[in-house]
Amino acid sequence: MGQTKVAALRERLTQASHITVLSGAGMSTESGIPDFRSTGGLWTEDTARMEAMSRSYFLSHPHQFWPKFKELFQMKMSGDYEPNRGHAFLANLEKQGKHVDIFTQNIDGLHKKAGSQHVYELHGSIQTATCPSCRTTYELPYLLKEEVPVCQRVSSGGRTCGRVLKTDVVLFGDMVKHFDQVERSLQQTDMLLVMGTSLEVAPARYIPEDAAQHPSIFKVMMNLSETEYDSLFDLVFHERIGDLVKTL
Repeated sequence: MGQTKVAALRERLTQASHITVLSGAGMSTESGIPDFRSTGGLWTEDTARMEAMSRSYFLSHPHQFWPKFKELFQMKMSGDYEPNRGHAFLANLEKQGKHVDIFTQNIDGLHKKAGSQHVYELHGSIQTATCPSCRTTYELPYLLKEEVPVCQRVSSGGRTCGRVLKTDVVLFGDMVKHFDQVERSLQQTDMLLVMGTSLEVAPARYIPEDAAQHPSIFKVMMNLSETEYDSLFDLVFHERIGDLVKTL
């Protein structure tokens, strides 16, 4: 770990008042959560899983969707995982009085659990599900209790809705959330921190290119492996996030 680079990052972090963060699976793996897209991950084991995790499959087979969804994400749904040093690092930046916008590709809710206030979950959250009809939202304990969670809302006429809930995770075929907020954040920010993502998934992969249009933004990449976008960054660290922030 280059001490000169670490010192440069520390100085920039001290100076920054507004920080924009893009986090990916590498942030969550340090909490023990598997990277579903990595080589050997669950997505690569069975491409049929991808079809089952699509909006079209949910709409046509809602009762079959939930058992498949729960099987695939059972570890993430257990609620046993805790924020790691990387999550705590970002939450502590806020405690120092900085404005930190976190745009995460992760669905585990660990940024919020760590105490960060401005978290935008681009791919949604596994912590909730919403009724497609009446938009009532249900929390994780109810989703875990019911094999196929349905809406329990009772209308003024005494009729129970009963519609199968749709997970708030962004499925294949759904629109990514909060992406309009990214540009607003980049207009105001001093620094872009990309943490734990190889930038292989659109539209998050375009954020560094957007940031490059703003010369005043200092851009930092923290990822275990090289990415094809490394050249866009002012500082690049290829190491575990927890080790790096511990040094900081």
